[in-house]
Amino acid sequence: MTRRSAAAVDATPTPPVCVQDLRRSAAARLAPAVWDFIAGGSGAETTLDANRAALDRVSLVPRVLAGVEKADTAARLVGTSAALPLAVAPMAYQRLLHPDGDLATAEGALAAGVPFVVSTISSHTLEEIAKVGAALWFQLYWLRDRGRVTELVRRAEEAGCQALVVTVDVPIMARRLRDLRNGFALPSWIRSANLEPDGPTAAHSRRPGESAVAVHTKTAFDATFGWPDLEWLRGQTRLPLVIKGVLDPRDAEQAVRLGADAVVVSNHGGRQLDGALPSITALPQVVEAVGGRCQVLMDSGVRSGTDVLRALALGADGLLVGRPVLWGLSTAGAAGVAQVLSLLRTELEEALLLAGCADLAAARTLRSFVSGMPG
Repeated sequence: MTRRSAAAVDATPTPPVCVQDLRRSAAARLAPAVWDFIAGGSGAETTLDANRAALDRVSLVPRVLAGVEKADTAARLVGTSAALPLAVAPMAYQRLLHPDGDLATAEGALAAGVPFVVSTISSHTLEEIAKVGAALWFQLYWLRDRGRVTELVRRAEEAGCQALVVTVDVPIMARRLRDLRNGFALPSWIRSANLEPDGPTAAHSRRPGESAVAVHTKTAFDATFGWPDLEWLRGQTRLPLVIKGVLDPRDAEQAVRLGADAVVVSNHGGRQLDGALPSITALPQVVEAVGGRCQVLMDSGVRSGTDVLRALALGADGLLVGRPVLWGLSTAGAAGVAQVLSLLRTELEEALLLAGCADLAAARTLRSFVSGMPG
């Protein structure tokens, strides 16, 4: 029998064992400008970096002798049953990452048993994505044309979406320096399928030193969006209403007063106000402010099952996961998305067992310390 050489052994592909492995794969596959578009943050990327650092400062105190052999990760998020306390965050223009774009992401979410939040500026229509069969929520940006807002809400209802997620932290798109340096614009074959299905828009016009996507956003989005508009929206639909982009507990309280079913503690993954508070740091005060009157979700910086457990221990009901899903999508389409979510499930199950928790309710009773202070 011929022995395999060391070189042959080294050439054998190693399957990813954590989502960071897929990050490296995605970075190697994607064009530099596309990688910068999904990986970058705003300004000096202070908040982008702070999200990760803040999560790493959360230490958990595991329980022992709990007699737990298997951990239950099932959750109910805003009325939707989920195999994990996770939903796939809304992310724009996913065909930049893979030809199947949002359809592949929906397929991966379906395989993992978690909701997929469809972006207003998805690169497939809401109706096309709904045919995949995943549990869908629809993310709404506030447009200058209120008639278009109403139309999108009705389409979400008719497509069977189970919640409406309103992003409230993008009155304008922040300056994302990587995109400005790259003069980033969408290729001609990428569309905002729900808004501009028939031809090129400002988002396709490349100019040095300018982000065409930011120009398009400024044209389409209404910077005057305010609480009265949200109150009006609450009266337009019976869908559960999720308010995404909350960091101040006072805003969380106001959202509850206006009928929100959930808030998402989020700084938009470090892509809006640079210097904004990390989401995990803001989370406990928001949880305290709403006092159980609505669910509290979180996003920004989540990279592992341990991160999920950290957020649960600090009071979150669930989390939205963003960039890691895109890493999986760009690497292997629907299978890559499913792989990311499977890795997070494996890590969360292990973290729960090691912390002595049989389920998510037990996770919320764990003690935590943040930078040495009791949490």
